[in-house]
Amino acid sequence: MPEGWRVSRSARSVVAQQGSSRLSVTIFKLLKSYDPARFAAAAKELDGVASRLAVQAGGKLTESTTSVVGGRKTRSYRFESKGVPTRIGFVLVGRNEYQLVCSGDTGTPCDLLFSSFSVS
Repeated sequence: MPEGWRVSRSARSVVAQQGSSRLSVTIFKLLKSYDPARFAAAAKELDGVASRLAVQAGGKLTESTTSVVGGRKTRSYRFESKGVPTRIGFVLVGRNEYQLVCSGDTGTPCDLLFSSFSVS
């Protein structure tokens, strides 16, 4: 973590903050185990989830991409709300959804989160 960031942990999440910038990883339980062969269906559902999150934050999606995070095919999104940029990514593994979020002026730390994230 970059120097000067304040880190807090709970049973389901890790959050790092510096000023108004924030990075987080939160784990959610899925109802069914994720099957990577059904990525297209999962991506469609995640597109809707991300769109709703952006609207709830007062923004709208500006980017939707498929990429590889932690060796797994993922969906990532960008939106802006009240002038604050946000990037969110969903990594699905078994019955877990890892939600990676960067908001504020996170630049390189956000890139590091997405490029270094892995599930043990």
